[in-house]
Amino acid sequence: MSIQARLAEARDWRALRLDPAWLAIVVIFAVLAAVVPSQVATSAAFTAKAIWSVLPFFVLSIGLAAYAKASGAENLIARAFAGRPEAMVVFASLVGALSPFCSCGVIPVIAALLASGVPLAPVMAFWLASPLMDPSMFFITAGILGAQFAIAKTVAAIAVGLLGGFGVLAMQGMGVLVGDPLREGIGNGGCAGSKIRNPKAVAWRYWHEPARRDAFWTNARQTALFLGKWLTLAFVLESLMVAYIPNNLVASVAGDGGLLSILTATLVGIPSYLNGNAALPLVAGLMEKGMAPGAAMAFLVGGGVTSIPAALAVWAIARRAVFAAYLALAIVGALLSGIVFQIVAG
Repeated sequence: MSIQARLAEARDWRALRLDPAWLAIVVIFAVLAAVVPSQVATSAAFTAKAIWSVLPFFVLSIGLAAYAKASGAENLIARAFAGRPEAMVVFASLVGALSPFCSCGVIPVIAALLASGVPLAPVMAFWLASPLMDPSMFFITAGILGAQFAIAKTVAAIAVGLLGGFGVLAMQGMGVLVGDPLREGIGNGGCAGSKIRNPKAVAWRYWHEPARRDAFWTNARQTALFLGKWLTLAFVLESLMVAYIPNNLVASVAGDGGLLSILTATLVGIPSYLNGNAALPLVAGLMEKGMAPGAAMAFLVGGGVTSIPAALAVWAIARRAVFAAYLALAIVGALLSGIVFQIVAG
């Protein structure tokens, strides 16, 4: 079989493959219909009501994400990595908290930055801050968990970035994490990292260019489908949590806001975190069951940076010492974020 034929066959299989999020939703309702028929209508109504309640924030987040893509605002990221390392750490933390990258999508950008010779400290700051918050996630968070939580998580994202950047500088001052941070054979981020290697001008009035207008609507559609499926799944799961998880169970494990409950939430967030948007309704459900605010913050921050897919991506490109530092700084940052937020909000 020729290469072209194999590629065409692979595209056909991808087209036929069912989306895991929608498949999970169908399976959940099928199981409910077979085992607990009365819960089908309850979960469906709960999900519809929840989606309606966050719809304005949903639309706003889609518009912001599409605008960033169409205008090329992502190209501003490259400007964060010039100057003294200390200044770069601060700027990279701020830019990271506002950039539209998920925990895995940021990996090619990181590879491009490190391959271009950017110091590890500001890259680590961006690396840790970027998955935790972006403009679209801010409005989704505000719609589900409230404005106070959204603002606090934004501050936490910047703080974790600063912790990572200055933590790396401190370790390098002691002779640790010196040398090439990338594993041998790692490239420069591929086409996904081109915005770092060859940044283009930002077109804030993108609507004057037909190609950028098309990019806006294409990205808006893709973002709506992506956010829509994960939020729907998360709200369905939240409806089951409300129905079947006893209030005293969550309160007993993560309700006192103590150090142990925050540490537990931080560590639990690593294997159980789905993605930044899907986690929000689940955390809202847990907070209704008695989860402490600090534990909720620690779960979102720890899971956002160190979820298994993100950790595997980091493992694939970074040397072991860099991976260990990334993991340790993320866990410490999540723990401190939870403790501080518990003191402020608790």
